[in-house]
Amino acid sequence: MTIERRRGAPRTVISDRLEGLVEEMVDKEVQFNDAVREFEKRFITRVLGKCAGSLTKTADTLGMHRNTLTRKMGEYKINRT
Repeated sequence: MTIERRRGAPRTVISDRLEGLVEEMVDKEVQFNDAVREFEKRFITRVLGKCAGSLTKTADTLGMHRNTLTRKMGEYKINRT
């Protein structure tokens, strides 16, 4: 799934929501690395849940190698369940 569509939502809706979030984070002086870490952690956790804890399905959905997923899960202390 790409940023262009999510459950039929037009790209502009997602883009506008993301722009608002970025603006809010910049206003609150959130560091770039902190923002990236939090986004990755939440994104991986959400996809992992939708894939019922399957690392293979999660890695495929995220478009990354299974070893990369496992490393990031360790880094962010994400559990499969």
